[in-house]
Amino acid sequence: MAQRIRVAVSGAGGGVGQSILKALQDSEYDVVALDGDRLAAGLYTTNRSYLVPRPADPDFLDRMLEICRAEKCRLLFPGLDTELRPLAENTDRFAEHGITVVVSSPEVVDIGDNKFRTYSILREHDISVPETVDMAVPGAQPPAFPFILKRREGGSRSKDVFLVRDAGDLAELTVDPAEFVAQEYIEGDEYTCGSVSFDGDCKGVIAMRRTLRDGDTYKAFAVRDQVVEDEVRKVIAAIKPFGACNVQLRVRDGKPYIFEINARCSGTTAARALCGFNEPRMIADYLCHQREPDFQVREQAVLRYWKELVVPNELIDELGRHGSLYRSGTDQL
Repeated sequence: MAQRIRVAVSGAGGGVGQSILKALQDSEYDVVALDGDRLAAGLYTTNRSYLVPRPADPDFLDRMLEICRAEKCRLLFPGLDTELRPLAENTDRFAEHGITVVVSSPEVVDIGDNKFRTYSILREHDISVPETVDMAVPGAQPPAFPFILKRREGGSRSKDVFLVRDAGDLAELTVDPAEFVAQEYIEGDEYTCGSVSFDGDCKGVIAMRRTLRDGDTYKAFAVRDQVVEDEVRKVIAAIKPFGACNVQLRVRDGKPYIFEINARCSGTTAARALCGFNEPRMIADYLCHQREPDFQVREQAVLRYWKELVVPNELIDELGRHGSLYRSGTDQL
């Protein structure tokens, strides 16, 4: 019997990492879960789990590589935005040991992280984007009301994102506008779109219309919309991400406007897998077995809800003491 291929998933306590873990449950791949917090739920849903340093820690890369080598992992799926840059800049270190980090180039990571760069690059490729103004430029004037104010770099789950309806809203803000971009507000349905691509070759796209709660997708509806899918393919051709890339957009009068790109899996990855588009599994199949992605999107609704995970105190204590946890049984997220 062939030995099962092992992959690592970091950020097991966050929405993205847990979504990747869910997508890989019941697959042919053994998963090693990684996180910096011993109370990260995802650490208790796999047979092998490790505590790792935070990305800013000087030992972060060495420890991640040490674990992946010890566990003979073929792939590493990052689940935290703060991990993307250090991992993207050091993929060669992992590749020397036969480990592929599923992360885009530093340039692509930067495009997604900097909202004004996102806007500029997409405009250069004739892709429709909301009018966006860098408020750090002296004399910069925002678009007409209403507009969105969002932090220029970083940010997730709608953190530091403000809908400014009028001058009164603008006057009440307690943040420094120079750290933000002002973006035209597009009225219309919002979509989160997943994609899998390698070397600019888009292997597949899924579009999901969504309802948000506190910045997270709360209800998602998989749809087959050729106009939206074609626009996402244009984005992929323009920036050439590696593996998964999440594209967020709104549709106004039948026209998609791209307002955000994240060059990674997303918190909606598990929902997409339930609709027939399993990004982590397709990526692993392609990189480990040279299988072309095969999928069939099912148009259906995915409704989210809270679920409790009971963890015995002795397991938490063991992980805290040793920094690793090995067990035969697992729980489902």
